[in-house]
Amino acid sequence: MKKIDARGLSCPEPVILTRNALASGDSSYEIIVDNNASKENVTRFAEHQGYKVQIAEENGEFTLSLQK
Repeated sequence: MKKIDARGLSCPEPVILTRNALASGDSSYEIIVDNNASKENVTRFAEHQGYKVQIAEENGEFTLSLQK
């Protein structure tokens, strides 16, 4: 599972990091973001690419688990 730490980044940077990671073709990823806009945008992008997204929130940070 590839892990991407996109905390502190504003859109579209988290989406770009996610897009670059998805290019590797792995079946699962974990993306950490710290704002709602990034959470929504990365989720929308991943679902559009055919990934199922599960979101966990802890202390204002969101962990998005992507599965193909």
